[in-house]
Amino acid sequence: MFNWNTIDTVLLDMDGTLLDLHFDNHFWLSLVPQELSTQRNMSLAEAQQLVIAAYEQVAGTLDWYCLDYWQQQLGLDIMGLHRTLVDRIQLRQDSLPFLRALALAGKRRILVTNAHPKSLALKLEHTELATELDGMISSHDTGYPKEHPKFWQHLFAQFDLNPQRCLFIDDSEPILNAARLAGVAHQLGITNPDSQKPLKSFKDFPGIDDYQLLLNDLIQPPRV
Repeated sequence: MFNWNTIDTVLLDMDGTLLDLHFDNHFWLSLVPQELSTQRNMSLAEAQQLVIAAYEQVAGTLDWYCLDYWQQQLGLDIMGLHRTLVDRIQLRQDSLPFLRALALAGKRRILVTNAHPKSLALKLEHTELATELDGMISSHDTGYPKEHPKFWQHLFAQFDLNPQRCLFIDDSEPILNAARLAGVAHQLGITNPDSQKPLKSFKDFPGIDDYQLLLNDLIQPPRV
């Protein structure tokens, strides 16, 4: 799928790409409306409509990913609620073998996430992810989400990257497109970000549902 001789660095999203997105989907689409319904004495359907409208209002902005913003907007203990679900924070089964294979192949592995630093810290605490990365950056550290071109400028400068020698992997087509527009040479979509949901498809990017599909070429690169 890729000529690994042309790739020095792999930029990896976290939620849905290295971690199962089921945690986040359950949290934001089920637990938050349930808590809001209880707190405000409204029906679950009303609470669901309220939070979806609130989400849509800031979609694609840094606020959408900001736990402090949602704590203020919804009046909920967002981090406290996160901690009630830590058993659902799970690495994809194929993530660690892929990350270890990248290391053996001499590829740099950088986590590139929109996750809020508090969420990132919680997920690193409850997985082995940190031990298999060479660097990480949260969009909140740059002031721009991955959807914004200035995020990529910060990323390239911070890690001294040549975007033409990078592969970016994410489960969001708009963010994959943002990476391409920023000059990243290679993009790959993840078609099964949530283990509990059907496969998704990508219009403009290649997609896979198992990193094993990349390992043969990665471990035994084609002869030049």
